[in-house]
Amino acid sequence: MSAAAVALLFGGAGILLAASPAQAADVSYKVECIPPAGGGGPVQGTTTVSITAPATAKVGDEVEVVWKTVKPASNNTDLMDLGKDTVKPTGFVQLGGALAAEVKLEGERKNPPIPKKAPMVMSDMKGKIKLTKAGDVTITPGKYDVDFSGFVTHCSPKETVGVGATIKVTEGGGSSGGGSTGGGSTSGGSTSGGSTSGGSTSGGSTSGGSASGGSTSGGSGGQTDFPGKPVEVAFDCGPVVPGGIKTPVTINAKKNGGSYDLTVKTAKGAMASPMALPAGALKPSMDIKLGGADSGMVKVSGPANAEPIPDKAPVSLSDMTGTYKPGKTGKVTLSPDQLTIDVTMAPGATPINVPCKAASSGVSLELDTTAQTGGSGSPSTTGSTTASGASGGLAETGAENEGGIKALALVAGTVILLGGAVFTFTPWRRLRGTR
Repeated sequence: MSAAAVALLFGGAGILLAASPAQAADVSYKVECIPPAGGGGPVQGTTTVSITAPATAKVGDEVEVVWKTVKPASNNTDLMDLGKDTVKPTGFVQLGGALAAEVKLEGERKNPPIPKKAPMVMSDMKGKIKLTKAGDVTITPGKYDVDFSGFVTHCSPKETVGVGATIKVTEGGGSSGGGSTGGGSTSGGSTSGGSTSGGSTSGGSTSGGSASGGSTSGGSGGQTDFPGKPVEVAFDCGPVVPGGIKTPVTINAKKNGGSYDLTVKTAKGAMASPMALPAGALKPSMDIKLGGADSGMVKVSGPANAEPIPDKAPVSLSDMTGTYKPGKTGKVTLSPDQLTIDVTMAPGATPINVPCKAASSGVSLELDTTAQTGGSGSPSTTGSTTASGASGGLAETGAENEGGIKALALVAGTVILLGGAVFTFTPWRRLRGTR
């Protein structure tokens, strides 16, 4: 630890005062991290945190607190490398003694590339405290969140945490202002070179779909393009993908006469392929559920991958397209429903059908429609002849389809490409097996 000069902003007066030497102390404590849906089960580990704050200050001073993660509770998973500037940490410290409050500290989404199995590297988290009472103010680290490209893992202490720093606050130096703390200010600091994250972050993030749709439009106006809004959809794929998956899904529409051409997009390139895949191996389709004035399903589908996908290369599902011909006049909502992926490992082989039901969804688009002759939503249909059974087992396919069956192990990872939600900073099951 080394002392540093810190500037204190005096009570809003804009006067910079010379601060007392800063102090830093390392605190280690056990945490439990809960990844988003699709990211696996809870994981326990021990993280070490260094809290830096001025040793002394006066009533009315606003001081900065810095949280540096010294030792992570876990490393990056072995599934994929993390890109530059994709990780944002948020921590919460508890004030005790002369002040009692919880203060939010934030870091930038700024990190170097993080290889598989390597320690997590996060920016320092920073925030400010307004000192309003004389006496010792203790600062104790606590829960924290790790946001990976919008998908958040929540970590909380599983034991009593020790004090990370203490500020001795004396009378004088401006008005106390009556309040307790001013937390939550965001730091623009640089990435902490070797600091690592406690806990892990992962895949899915965020809640199920939004209740409101994207753009709405008159059925006969001049507008022809109707962009939808992304909604987070949780898919239940049964035993093929334990824990299910989450991904943003966006439904866009383009008016074509009295009908609408639909384009459905999911997250792109969310993971590296766990094995080499031939051209034509993955073909997606999805049911779009109609609500409001109309009802039924509209089927959209996308082409299979045109090129082979090398081992460890980024994988994406193609955009899915279809046509909606309104059967009713009025406001019609469009929501993502069941996703289906056909896996074909060799030309001419029977595709293996992997259905993923939408356990939670939301409205992506609302259209103001005019009924068309012969128009209406259609019931959803299943894709291929070989599908997973209701009991969760796979249908008998014969020895010639052994490669296709093995592909299901891939699907447990490849379907994950739909969203970062299923990516986790921690190889959960491996950790549970080794601890």
